[in-house]
Amino acid sequence: MLSKAAPRHAERPVLRDPLWVRWSLTALALGFLALFVLLPLLTVFAEALRQGFAPYFEALAEPDALSAIRLTLLVAAIAVPANLAFGVAAAWAITKFEFSGKSFLITLIDLPFSVSPVISGMVYVLLFGLHGWFGPWLRAHDLQVVFAVPGLVLATMFVTFPFVARELIPLMQSQGTEEEEAAASLGAGGWQIFWRVTLPNIRWGLLYGVLLCNARAMGEFGAVSVVSGHIRGQTNTMPLHVEILYNEYNFVAAFAVASLLALLALVTLAAKSVLEWRWGEDVSGRGH
Repeated sequence: MLSKAAPRHAERPVLRDPLWVRWSLTALALGFLALFVLLPLLTVFAEALRQGFAPYFEALAEPDALSAIRLTLLVAAIAVPANLAFGVAAAWAITKFEFSGKSFLITLIDLPFSVSPVISGMVYVLLFGLHGWFGPWLRAHDLQVVFAVPGLVLATMFVTFPFVARELIPLMQSQGTEEEEAAASLGAGGWQIFWRVTLPNIRWGLLYGVLLCNARAMGEFGAVSVVSGHIRGQTNTMPLHVEILYNEYNFVAAFAVASLLALLALVTLAAKSVLEWRWGEDVSGRGH
């Protein structure tokens, strides 16, 4: 009697960790999350509202606080679109064309990740300060970069410009150049290929990179602290204003402004989570 042949694709046993291991790792992860994320966040809002809602809103309506909020939004409104344009151009050039110096360009894009923001701020002071390389020329033409809004914008742009490019480069590399080549073979020009082929394929990754760039721009402290001069009501962004209030022992006002920054960060996180949920790997730049 012939024995029945074993199936060619027998199911492999699924290896599972013991229940206590899974529960222990989950509890450890949740514990770290609660200790290092949730607890500080709750502390910020608890301290901000410790004396009630009236002092909280009074601290946010104070003239210096309003100036810091406006300046933070202004700097982000200038730096983010500039980095958006640079990130798209850099990613398009790196992924769609071959040219000498490509590796050097990628290294330059990664430079802000390895340089301390304080060092980058000092570089701008050495370049555009009163006694810097371009200081005499700027003074002769009645222009001011350091300790003014242009310096804040330049410092913020430096620390945030990798975010858009670094989100788009892996995404565009995974997509390849077949669609662009097909459009070119049909007679489409460079701008037509970009607007009708490239941009629709990267739009969600682009939005994801812009969200990260905007979050870093509004929360940047080190670089803007060096170039701002800490002039209240003029060159203080929200993080700098929080530091000043805290050093003056005005804790309620300091935590009130900090809570507003935290709310902006939570809104950015929520938008990021929605994008990841809706578009999955397309958004995070890991696939098409």
